[in-house]
Formats: sequence, structure tokens, C-alpha cells
Amino acid sequence: MTAPAGAYVARERGNASDGAGAVILAACAIWSMVSAAGRETRPEGVLLALLAVAAGFACGRICGTLLPVVTATAAAVAALVMALLARRSGMPGATAAADIAPGHTGAAAALLVLAAGSACCAAAAARRAPLRLALRLLAFGTACAALTMRSGAGFVAALGVLLCSLAAARMRRRLLGLAGFALVTALVVGASWAVAEEALPDGLMISLEGQLTGNRVLLWEDAVTLAKEHPVLGVGPDRFAEMSPTIQQTLRSDGKPHSAPLQQAAEQGVVGLALLGAAFGWLLYVLWRSPRSTAVVLTAGAALTALAALASVGNALSFTPVTAGAGLLAGLASARLPIGDGRAAPDTAGAAGGTRREGDEDTGRAAHRTRTEAERSPRADHTPF
Repeated sequence: MTAPAGAYVARERGNASDGAGAVILAACAIWSMVSAAGRETRPEGVLLALLAVAAGFACGRICGTLLPVVTATAAAVAALVMALLARRSGMPGATAAADIAPGHTGAAAALLVLAAGSACCAAAAARRAPLRLALRLLAFGTACAALTMRSGAGFVAALGVLLCSLAAARMRRRLLGLAGFALVTALVVGASWAVAEEALPDGLMISLEGQLTGNRVLLWEDAVTLAKEHPVLGVGPDRFAEMSPTIQQTLRSDGKPHSAPLQQAAEQGVVGLALLGAAFGWLLYVLWRSPRSTAVVLTAGAALTALAALASVGNALSFTPVTAGAGLLAGLASARLPIGDGRAAPDTAGAAGGTRREGDEDTGRAAHRTRTEAERSPRADHTPF
């Protein structure tokens, strides 16, 4: 009776988190239309990104319930191949100038991070040790692929996901890890805003400007200026290129500020920025309530945090494969276990910080008591089998 009760509670919590996600994504879509009302804007890009996240999340939920390891492995290989092909032919949806734009490299690095995260999630969910080793080697190879693309940030992010996955296998409390991921994301966003405001010490500013390039820092400054001039509605979706003096003076620019939070603040105001933060917080909340093991949850959380960091200093979220991959990974890591699976009950405790092992022991003890009572029952002596 413990397993069905735990599974029921897990499904109820999953329904609550799914409802919250539907409300947040709908609010993002509605606000993009409100921000675009009465102006010559193009909210189609925002709507397409939201649709990609929702579709990827739904696909991850379905496939993760049926074939979690196979689906995660296939997603890792697909993301890796797409990132390698993007080095030659460009990312899907990229402009003609994307081959030299910083956002193109950032999008490829984001795909490598998603590939490493999917491979590590598959390893955490696999039962056989040789398969787990092979999947972690795939994740390490994905990190090394970033070096061949001359993406130091992609290598560090993918390797960090792998290390977090190894550490997550020994953690018993998922809430602490997810809170740490939220804090890291907030620090990266705050640092990018501080760079745009020139609020850091001169020595640190010079060092960061050398890493980020002066053109990107100027784009961030334009975004902050527009956000201050239009704090509520912003200038409108996809209008940053028209309003930024730096882009007007830059040849073959892709028209993006190369920072998702700053772009959101400039184009959709403080409300749009708050909704973007709420969407990321919802993903972490979904992982916290996930019926999957703590190792899978924290691995997916590390990959999504690395992706958020790359999106805060790059143009990764402007590409549909990246947003769809993020939704797919979150869906895989929060997919429900099949009804009747004895592993479903312990993960209810895992949502509050427990582990699969503790729940398995409780379920095993309950089953043992049931068998013992059946053996002691007088009716057992008259059973024909």
C-alpha cells in the first residue's frame, strides 16, 4: 500500500507543477503580445521559443516515462552531432552573418552542454555499470568537442555538468543543490548587469571586457539604457536592433545584445524580465518535485544552470534547437514513473530531499511484512497453490 500511495502523491505534485508551468508560459506569451501592441514589432520569435520549450518538455515527459535511458542517450547524440555540424553550416535559423557572430559559437556551446547533461542523466538512470561508464565517457567526449570548436566556455560548462553529475550520485538532499544552482544563475545575471552599468572595479572591468569583447559590452550598455527608458513595456519584441546605436554602427551584426536577461529587459521591460526568471524558477521547481532520483534531478539542474549562464552572456536562446533541447531535458528529468512501479513511492520523499535508496528499503520492508502476515494467516494453509 505504500507504493501506490506514494505514487498518487507524486502525481498530484506533478499536476501542480505542470499547471504552474502552463500559467507561466501562457503569461510569457501574453505579455509579449501586450508589449508588441501598437508598435511594429515581431513577437513571432518569442512565441516560437515558448512553443519549442513546451513541445520539448511534453516530448521529454512522454519518452522519459517509456524509455528514459534510450531517449536521453539519443538526445545527447543528436545535440552533439548538431553542434558539430553547426561549426560548418551554421545553426538552424541563423542569419547570413551568424558564422562570425559570437552568438553562433554560444549556441553551439549550449548544445554541447545539453548533450553532456542528457548523457549524464542517462548514466544516472542506467542500471548497468558498463553502460553508465560509456555514457559518462560520451559526456566527457562532448566536453572535449568544445575544445575543437575553440569554445573555452563550452568546455568548462560541459565538464562542470559532468563533475556535478558525479557528485550528485552521493548527494541525499536535492533541495540544497537546486538552491545552489539558482544562486549561481542569479550571480551570473547580476554580474552581466553590473558590467553593463560599469559598476565593477576598473581592473575587473578591463579583464571582463577583454573576455567578452568591447562590442558586447557596448551592446549590454545599450540594453540597460533602453530598459531604463522603457521600464514597463520595453521597446517591443525584436526591436533592439532598431534602437541600439552600437548595432547601427556595426557591420554584419545579428541584431541581438547577446544576453537573454538584458534583451528581455530592453524589449519587454521589467515584467518580461520577471517572467523569464519565473520560467527558470519553474524548471527548478519541476525538478524538485520530480519522481526521478536525486542524481538525475541534480544532473539536469546543473545542465540547465550552465545553459542559463551561457544565455546570460551569449545569444544561445535565440536558436530553436537550444530552447527545445532545454525543455526536452527538463521533461526527461521530471517524467513520471509507470503506475505500479515500486520505485515511485520513494521519490515522493525525494522531492523533499530523500533518495531512491531510502524509499526502496521502506518499500522492501513493507512487502516483507505483507508476506509474513500472509504466511501466518489461517487461510494460507487451505490455499491450493
